[in-house]
Amino acid sequence: MHSSVIFDSALLQKYPARGPRYTSYPTALNFTPKFGKPDLLKAIEQSNNKTLSLYVHIPFCHKLCYYCGCTKVVTRLQSKADVYLDYLIKEIEIQAQYMGHKPVTRVHLGGGTPNFLNDIQLKRLMNGLKKHFNFTTDAELAIEVDPRDMTCERIDTMADMGFNRLSIGLQDIDPKVQEAINRVQSTELIEALVTRAKARNFRSVNLDLIYGLPFQTPESFANTLEAVHKMQVERVSLFSYAHLPERFAAQRKLPADALPNAEQKLVLMRLAIETLCSYGYQFIGIDHFALPTDELAKAQHNKTLTRNFQGYTTEADSDLLGLGVSAISAIGDSYSQNHKDLNGYYYSIEHDKAAPEKGLVLSKDDHIRQQVISDIMCNLTVDKAAISLKFGIDFDKYFADELGKLRPFIEDQMVVNLSHAICIAYKAQLLLRHVCMVFDVYLGLATRQKFSATI
Repeated sequence: MHSSVIFDSALLQKYPARGPRYTSYPTALNFTPKFGKPDLLKAIEQSNNKTLSLYVHIPFCHKLCYYCGCTKVVTRLQSKADVYLDYLIKEIEIQAQYMGHKPVTRVHLGGGTPNFLNDIQLKRLMNGLKKHFNFTTDAELAIEVDPRDMTCERIDTMADMGFNRLSIGLQDIDPKVQEAINRVQSTELIEALVTRAKARNFRSVNLDLIYGLPFQTPESFANTLEAVHKMQVERVSLFSYAHLPERFAAQRKLPADALPNAEQKLVLMRLAIETLCSYGYQFIGIDHFALPTDELAKAQHNKTLTRNFQGYTTEADSDLLGLGVSAISAIGDSYSQNHKDLNGYYYSIEHDKAAPEKGLVLSKDDHIRQQVISDIMCNLTVDKAAISLKFGIDFDKYFADELGKLRPFIEDQMVVNLSHAICIAYKAQLLLRHVCMVFDVYLGLATRQKFSATI
């Protein structure tokens, strides 16, 4: 696919500016506090998934990045992580009683900044996980890192602990942009970290980029993309900066008059996509890029790509257990999310022996629509016959109203509605979220402003 095929300014401006990212369906906005520990235990008991993925949230950061909207605690006190690990290990022990028998094929440490943990603390966490859960010999162990708190020696330590995937927050290499977002970091250090990770046989390295930051220009962002090319990482994530100062106080520190407008952001996004594709990366879904030899690219080619709360993944038919403050789980017929603040999380672990603050039990209709939306987001094709057989429905009758709502997409030659399948054209890749919104029965006009910008 030539990347220019997906850029049609008229189409990109025609559809709503905001919508869900569909890392889940139903989305987290539909979680309810009525969901409790009994619902979670029932979901665990009834789950037919044979394997388990673990997501562990480390909320701490040494420094505040002004653009960030993640659940985080900014502190210089390393002792806070010791207290947090006390409760996290308790949660690990509790959940292992119910799920410890399932082989763990993937672990992902996110944040915050997971490398806020020093070597002793990180080793304590990993030893706790390995003690209580059954890791497969080829398990994928991934960790996100802030390069400002990294050294090549820490790459060695992480490799010795078993980590084999690394995600580095690069964002932008321009000094003026870095100063504006309060994230000044050395490109040379990042290059050294990538080189060391490759030398230590990490399976892949991912770099995160953000477009739409203050003072970004096509010329400056081209330099960032060239730096990525020089490092030859296996994956790149490209995220749109969402400016929501009413929700995230730190964003009020950004110079608003220096933010690119919608048209300028589109130029930056187009530059990034066309440049990365010219470097040999495949465009995966809505925001990922992977070399053809990477597992994500292979899964996209084989139509086995899937999506969860961490984004695009190859982990299908696996329960996802979220551990730590704000972590989200997808187990059997349920979604659940832990308390978002430390005090609520600590109280829940201490008194309730579980941390979910809210969640949702999926209905049959939820499962059907989840499958359709996942197929759109991952494979650009919905196999009507397969879904009809799997769920015992007549697809065209079940989705009669939704198929009618696809007409604008059909008229714009973005979607083809065949007797056996719905096929999404490559030109609609940047509008996949909009196609999914047609099948989202929870989506109301009143909630759209709660979602991130689609471009």
